[in-house]
Amino acid sequence: MTESGTPEALAGAFEEQRERLVAVAYRMLGSRADAEDAVQEAWIRLARQEHASIDNLAGWLTTVVGRVCIDALRSRTARAELSYDDRLPELVVTVDGGPTPEDDAMLAESVGMALLVVLETLTPTERLAFVLHDMFGVTFAEIGEIISRSADASKMLASRARRKVRGASLPTEERRRQRDVVDAFIAAGRAGDFEALVQLMDPQVTWRTLHPQGVLTTVGAAEAADSVVRGMKSMTSSLAVMLNGEPGFVAWGANGKVLGVAACTVVEGRIVELLTVSDRRRLDAMGLPARPE
Repeated sequence: MTESGTPEALAGAFEEQRERLVAVAYRMLGSRADAEDAVQEAWIRLARQEHASIDNLAGWLTTVVGRVCIDALRSRTARAELSYDDRLPELVVTVDGGPTPEDDAMLAESVGMALLVVLETLTPTERLAFVLHDMFGVTFAEIGEIISRSADASKMLASRARRKVRGASLPTEERRRQRDVVDAFIAAGRAGDFEALVQLMDPQVTWRTLHPQGVLTTVGAAEAADSVVRGMKSMTSSLAVMLNGEPGFVAWGANGKVLGVAACTVVEGRIVELLTVSDRRRLDAMGLPARPE
């Protein structure tokens, strides 16, 4: 190890790697809190390690975080634990200027909600091989050392994972159709058209609303439509956005104050899941776009 070996130097070298390690762990585990825990475990193991035996600190830490994440995923599976509970994934909002053909080539770099859901369908080793190689450029030989497989076996795992992930990606035209459904949903809500809202949603639509007190879940199109009609009465303007890769919108009230953001999961022309955020602290931290003039 090239560091001087002092505790301060070790801590500094670790902090230089922290952001990347958290990014790796988040894509592996789908939870910021779990990712932070995995990285903290890597620090604990590093503090106990004979530092002189570490030639490549970045590689060593990646290996440790990868193994910690695999253990966590296997434990999660054994307990039949869902990775999506009341702790929602980090919410990233981008203005939706309409999909372009280039968007289809960006799949490997996307860490939106849809991708995280697909990653949940992979085995732990498939997920690690895909995340480390396709997102962080780790070689298959290095991945093989983490999971005790050959480089060729690691390459096969990543290839299998890649097919599953790409199979879940949406072509440009489908994303446009999804945006049309969301636009119709906004129009129906602002018009107070209860029946139109019901028709735009799956009968068993799930609506999760993030309040300061936690997550409130509503199931059923009629129940959701009633709440939408009441909630949109105070909305004066909106802006089309993507929320973790899903089509949605930001809503503002008459005083220019943000009322909330919403994301819609659309399947076969109907909204099957709604996610709305009205928690002021969460909204303030999201870096929302400016209200349109």
